[in-house]
Order: sequence, then C-alpha cells, then structure tokens
Amino acid sequence: MHLQIRIRTVAAWMVAVSLSVTLFSGGPASAQQTRPNVVIVITDDQGYGDLSCHGNPILQTPNLDQLHRDSVRLTDYHVAPTCSPTRCAFLTGHWTNRTGVWHTIMGRSMLRENEVTMGDVFSSAGYETGMFGKWHLGDNYPYRPEDRGFTEVMRHGGGGVGQTPDHWDNAYFDGSYWHNSKVTPVKGFCTDVFFDYAEQFIRDSHASGKPFLAYIATNAPHGPMHSPEKYSEPYANLGTGLANFYGMIANIDENVGQLLGLLEDMKIVDNTIFIYTTDNGTSSGDKVFNAGMRGKKGSHYDGGHRVPLFIRWPDAKLVGGRDVDTLTGYVDVLPTLISMCRVAPPEGVRFDGVDISPLIFDQATDWPDRILVTDSQRVKDPIKWKSSAVMTDRWRLCNGKELFDIDADPGQQNDVSTQHPNVVERLRNFYEDWWAELEPTFDQSTAIHLGHPADNPARLTSHDWITTRMTPWNQSQVRAAMNGDANTGFWNVKITEGGKYVVRLRRWPQEVDHPIASPLDPGAPVPGQQAFRETPGKAVAAAKATLKIGQIEKSAAVPAGAKEVVFELDLEPETTTMSATFQTDSGEVFGAYFAYVEKL
Repeated sequence: MHLQIRIRTVAAWMVAVSLSVTLFSGGPASAQQTRPNVVIVITDDQGYGDLSCHGNPILQTPNLDQLHRDSVRLTDYHVAPTCSPTRCAFLTGHWTNRTGVWHTIMGRSMLRENEVTMGDVFSSAGYETGMFGKWHLGDNYPYRPEDRGFTEVMRHGGGGVGQTPDHWDNAYFDGSYWHNSKVTPVKGFCTDVFFDYAEQFIRDSHASGKPFLAYIATNAPHGPMHSPEKYSEPYANLGTGLANFYGMIANIDENVGQLLGLLEDMKIVDNTIFIYTTDNGTSSGDKVFNAGMRGKKGSHYDGGHRVPLFIRWPDAKLVGGRDVDTLTGYVDVLPTLISMCRVAPPEGVRFDGVDISPLIFDQATDWPDRILVTDSQRVKDPIKWKSSAVMTDRWRLCNGKELFDIDADPGQQNDVSTQHPNVVERLRNFYEDWWAELEPTFDQSTAIHLGHPADNPARLTSHDWITTRMTPWNQSQVRAAMNGDANTGFWNVKITEGGKYVVRLRRWPQEVDHPIASPLDPGAPVPGQQAFRETPGKAVAAAKATLKIGQIEKSAAVPAGAKEVVFELDLEPETTTMSATFQTDSGEVFGAYFAYVEKL
C-alpha cells in the first residue's frame, strides 16, 4: 500500500531535476552550482478565493497577484481542512493521521517524535533553517520547532496568538513570543514581527555564505479578527470580522512584497525557491467569494482543503505564469523540495507524497491517475470515514458515500454515486487499505517530556489535556474558568530521568502572579473584534488541589491567597499520565490550567 501511494521514489527524479535546472537556468554558472535558497510563506485560514488574482471582487492583493502572474501555480492542490493536520503533512511528507496530528488541541496536535521534518532534512544538508510565526505542532520538548531541525525560531504558542499556550495576554499587537526558546518582548503587529525576524535571518544566513530555508507561517488571518486599522479600513463596510480578516490578508500581501523586494536587493531572488500557500480553506471569506467551491474550513468538500500554492524560481525558469491542473497535495511538498534542492532524502523514510517537480517543470509524461485522501477528524481518536475526501483528478468521494465529478460539477452539487458504482468501489477500496495501514499507529500517543534539560521546568497548559469534547484552548476560556468532565482531562507525560521533581499547579500562569481564588481584570482592547484577554477572569474558590502522576496521587489544602500549590515527589522514569485539579468546598472541580514541572 505504501508503495502504491508513493508511485515514484525521490531518487528516481534527482537526475532529471538536476538537468532541468541546468537546462532552464539563465543565470551565471555559479547559480547553477549553488543550491537554491527556499522561502515558504504559509498563511492561516486563507482560502483559494481570498485573493484578487483568483477573482475576489473586493479584496485587493497586488503583491500576491504579481507573484501569481510570475509563478507556476498548482490549481488542484489539497491540504487538510484544519491547521495542525496540514502543517504536519506539509513538513514531513506523511499523511496527517500517520503522524499523530489529527486535531488542533487535546494532545493531538503534537508531531510524533519519530517523524523527520523539513527542518531536520535541510539542516542536515547544511542549510540555515528558520521558523517564524505559527508552529502548532507542540509547545514542549521534543515537539517544538527548535527540537525539530530549525536553528532560528521566533514563534507564538499554541495555534494562535492569545491561545492558552501563548504568552499571557498576547493579542496580535506588541506582546511577547518565544525567540529560540526564550520569551522575548516585541513591538508591532504579529505578522510584521514574524516577517521582520525572517528577513533578519535571511540577511544573516546570506552573510554566512550558507543556503537557507525560511519557513514563515503566519497566524493571520486566523481569528479573532485583529488588523492594523490602515489595512482594515478599506473594508469597513463589511463589518468588523470580515474587515479585519481582509485587513490581515492585505497586511500579509504588503509583507510578501517587501520580502521579495529584499531578496531582489540582496541579488538572491533568482536562486531562491519562493512558495506561497495556505493551510486550509477560508474561515470567513466565503461570505464574499469562494471561487465556486462548496464548503469552507473544516469541510470535506473542496472549499475546506483546496488551496493556492504558487512556486517561483527564476534560475530554473519557474516564472512567467503557468498552471498545473493535475491533482497534488501537501504530502508532495517535502519530497519535491528535496529533489529540487538536491539534498539527501532522510534515511529510512518513505514518503506518502511524491516528487511533483516533473509537473512543475512541465516535463511529466504518462503521469499516473493518483488517489489522495484528506479528512477532518478533530476528535480524541480517529473515526473511519469521518469528514473524508478520497480524490482523483476527476472524482471526489466524500464520507465514503457521495461521489462528485469535479470536471463537470466543481461546486459539488450533484451526487453521482449511483451512476458510477465502479468508481465508488475503487475509491472505497483505496480508503479501506489506507485506513488499515494507518489504524495500528493511532494509539501511539505523544507524551510531553518532563525532566529533560532542554525544557526544565516544563510548562504544561490545558490546551493539551486529553479529553472527550473540548479543552480550554484559548485564554478567554481560561479566564472564564471553563470546566466539566468532557472539557477537563490529563496530559500524557514521559519522565525522562528519575529523581526529585517539583510540580506547581496554577490557575493563572506565572507571568500573571495572581492568587488562585482571585478574579482577574479584563485586558486592554486592540483593533478589531474582542480580544481573548478582554474576558473578565473568573475566581476559582479552590479549597483543595490534587496531583496524580501514574500511580502517585497527592492532595493538599489551598492556603488563602495562594498563587500556586506546590508538590514535591520522587519519580521514576516512565511514560504515564498526569492530571491536576482544584476542588471547591462545594465539590466543583476545575483543572489546573497551568502546571510547571521541574526536575531538581
């Protein structure tokens, strides 16, 4: 099954692509001999229709329109319908469900330790590797970008600015982010900050004489909708949400133009592979324009997972504007970049994607009729056929039942499953084999490492509780003291070394330094919608705190005015679970939204 999915090996195309670069290069000989730089910009919740070059009648994106005119465009390129699942497949070349990342919260957004990332591959090949913005694949060792091959990192926490793992009270403007694992105060709008750090990384890398990979993953235009007012003002008549959604995209557009200008000024734009893409269908833009597609973010219909991908590389003649209409997907990106950049593929790794550079270079002959799968699980454990699409160039089988002929019906309005039973059978059989191969891996839960010197003390948050319904994944929910059995859970943890540990349970994070039983004033507003931090902080009248790690359980009274409850205990190396709760005198239970675990 794995070989059937793969179709081509990376090695099989290495010589062909090397020849392509030589044949198409119009630059000097040195450019042909130097491995290209790579810049990837991937935005959050921007759909195929959220670009004026794709026909949006209101939004203006002049720099991205110019990039579109001067790039090779993948017009039938598919990702997952939500954030983390796309990012894991994009960075590993593996199906999302194979990597353990099938949700955006609940411990199911952490990329398994055994996966090899794009950062690992390119840093091993001698590239400088930088990651800027949204990671959303784990905030603790060994899941952070700085643990996965990226040597320069500037990121927020969780899946967005103001989410629970993020620095407290961040709200798109100013705030603090993690720069190479260290909390660093910043000034300015989040997207501008991430591009600024990426541009400095590019300058430094070029000065060092090394090729670079810059992975710029904006949290914009993900909600809540906040934008500098000069970008949202032209769309004010659309209402606050959509005006700021479009404002964030306009700001991204300006940053992309400035970044391309920097590469031009540095005279390295010709030997830089520049990719622009997004992580899933639109979250908000469908109200105005959805490029004729059905569905939006989260949907198994094309509007949930068909997104733009532009690729430009002047030295290899990937310029001038050309469409690739063949079905492609996020699992193809890493094997393709490995081939284009002539770096060694990771030893022992078989990709689920294929090297699509023959399509990109317009050299493909007898390209097979591939089958790709995407789905939107967003549950504790994957459910067969849930929110799934099995795709070929022509067909979409949705949830194992509805069949759509995309050539005749791109809006997916007419189910033709009864008219094409053989197609349904073929696609169902593929999915059945695909599921059977992946299902044995589903119980390989990721565990946060405790006691490891790279992350000691470890900061655990309610974002990563494993539970059955929802976790308090953003700071508004933490402020509101969201609780209940279905919303409160446990962490999977790995005690890396035996010894004495101190565990601090907190209702508010350390940067707040506020008593457990005290309310918290709302934070200041920012332009756009209500910020997460504007929710008033609810007091939790905790009388007792309980910590359970494996078979060890301890409880203690919560002293009046206490900001945390501290437990000391001796732990042996093991992989187990950890839960932490506060209980009131009336018996109401709240999870400890923040826990700090330190090996002494």
